[in-house]
Amino acid sequence: MTTSHDQVKFAYWVPNVSGGLVISKIEQRTGWDINYNRRLAQIAEQAGFDYALSQIRFTAGYGAEFQHEPVAFSHALLAATTKLKVIAALLPGPWNPAVAAKQIATISRLTEGRVAVNIVSGWFRGEFTAIGEPWLDHDERYRRSEEFIRALRGIWTQDNFTFRGDFYRFSDYTLKPKPAHPLPEIFQGGSSRAARDMAARVSDWYFTNGNSVAEIKKQVDDIRAKARANDHSVKIGVNAFAIARDSEAEACAVLDEIIVKADPEAVNAFGHEVKNAGKASPEGQGNWAQSSFEDLVQYNDGFKTNLIGTPEQIAERIVALKEVGVDLVLLGFLHFQEEVEYFGRRVIPLVRTLEAKTAVHAQAAE
Repeated sequence: MTTSHDQVKFAYWVPNVSGGLVISKIEQRTGWDINYNRRLAQIAEQAGFDYALSQIRFTAGYGAEFQHEPVAFSHALLAATTKLKVIAALLPGPWNPAVAAKQIATISRLTEGRVAVNIVSGWFRGEFTAIGEPWLDHDERYRRSEEFIRALRGIWTQDNFTFRGDFYRFSDYTLKPKPAHPLPEIFQGGSSRAARDMAARVSDWYFTNGNSVAEIKKQVDDIRAKARANDHSVKIGVNAFAIARDSEAEACAVLDEIIVKADPEAVNAFGHEVKNAGKASPEGQGNWAQSSFEDLVQYNDGFKTNLIGTPEQIAERIVALKEVGVDLVLLGFLHFQEEVEYFGRRVIPLVRTLEAKTAVHAQAAE
């Protein structure tokens, strides 16, 4: 029998920016305001979601004309819920680790440890330029993020913390109070060699863009092998855009409409930026190296994960992801409130049933 510790976790993208989760002119009954998001968080908590991820944007892009700051927004969602964990995105450069450590420690104390962070190394040069932040080379951004994580964790766990890095320095610093226990979890994303290696050294969680089960397995195996060599462990989250409908035909029709009504100018502009960012890595790869126009309509390759169909089909695909090492599925939706409720009512129970059956079969085979 599976325990809650063994079960795959569910998270959703917080729509704290405008424009929804697809670069399309299709109707999206999703609001970016706080009232919509408070209610969404409550629906998600009741539906069985474990986490919500607040996004970080400083400039408009692919429809995200309006953006709420993620740390403050996350705290507002935590205040409206009792169990849900909220992951606040942090961008090294604009955030200093001393300020971030204190912000998150305070929120952790106020919410009994329900806050986490997602360290975003950055991929959009124009965003950094617009706010007067220096733009570092690809691998340097990940070196800075790793120092940021090491500084956060040091501040949260040590008194008289001293650190001498290339980007951050601390001398005999003691933060009081420290966060509630357990410590805030540290998430990060990226598909480049630098991103995966960083996860294998310092992160609690690694987010990857959407992809097929076979391709995700390659990443999981790679990261976990490197983490073991570093005497470290890291959990894996995968992005997906869910279209759960009563029939497969209905779900596929929604996907077709999203793509038909895509905004070509915005999709191509986004694709140009992210592919350039990937080419800047030493291996010339990145999150979106193999992404087609259709893939880029969902800007984290969510369609590739193929959680599109009936609740039964989606549940089976989620369990297949779990079997190759995925610990969490990060979901986007077209109409968040009603679809999160539907997903919790129709899909998550099926996943739990399949997990239990898989566990029984595994025990019988031992």
